[in-house]
Amino acid sequence: MNYTLHQLEIFKKIAETESVTKASEQLFLTQPAVSIQLKNFQDQFKLPLFEVVSRKLYITEFGKEIALAASKILEEVAAINYKSAIFEGKIAGKLKISIVSTAKYAMPYFLSNFIKQNEMVDLTMDVTNKMAVIRSLENNDCDFAMVSTIPKKLNIERIELMKNKLYFVANKNFNFPEKQGRLKDLNKPLFIFREPGSATRLAMERYLVKNKVEIHKKMELTSNEAVKQAVIAGLGISIMPIIGIKNELQNGDLQILNIHNLPLETNWNLIWLKTKNLSTVAKAFKSHIENNKKETIKNNFSWFLNHEIY
Repeated sequence: MNYTLHQLEIFKKIAETESVTKASEQLFLTQPAVSIQLKNFQDQFKLPLFEVVSRKLYITEFGKEIALAASKILEEVAAINYKSAIFEGKIAGKLKISIVSTAKYAMPYFLSNFIKQNEMVDLTMDVTNKMAVIRSLENNDCDFAMVSTIPKKLNIERIELMKNKLYFVANKNFNFPEKQGRLKDLNKPLFIFREPGSATRLAMERYLVKNKVEIHKKMELTSNEAVKQAVIAGLGISIMPIIGIKNELQNGDLQILNIHNLPLETNWNLIWLKTKNLSTVAKAFKSHIENNKKETIKNNFSWFLNHEIY
């Protein structure tokens, strides 16, 4: 047999996705290129690795065993590469971060220079809701998490990163008094909520209860982008972090409602378990954040931190 590491990687991804198309997308390869490598890999075995039924690809039991072996081989190769880089004095290894969905507008900027400076660091970043992020941290499935609400039940350490400002927003055609108004004075608007477990939803619910706003109509969506598009389409109004709507505000698709007692302000935090034995890569990233966070914020986020919206 004369299979290559490239073929192992491709077959492993096909086994995970059960799709040549999805595998090609995730590997940033063309579909024909993936198909050719799959055929070349299959030709080296007498038993079938996969079968196609009704145009859907299924991995055979033998194929699943080969995919498992491929995964182990690729992990060993990665370990060899990391060890080689470490002996050369480089920072090498895996960095796993779990972040709430709205943090995706900020975390890449804190990661950018670190990843560029350390090419042997492999990053995995899971973008999900608050409950899943805390679960990932609690189960030791990640090195760090980025949240705006500190979990009280966990013993954590943290680095405070930057402010998170939340406003009520509506589409460009929504009529609202130019001077500061109150939500309770509106004519039964439809409120668009994030899903349960979202920190943004919790902030919105607390604001509505505190200001005695009666909810007549509501909608629930499972991502910040879905909420944004729904508001732009004129379906309703919602509380959103301003960090995620810069372009929409600039081009006029969204407007911030000048509402009493807003914005709500929280802080983005990089957190980790106090008992976590941080890897060399994780320690290096923590040090990078501590030394560079002010410059990162100044270069990328001063547009909303230092200026009034109204």
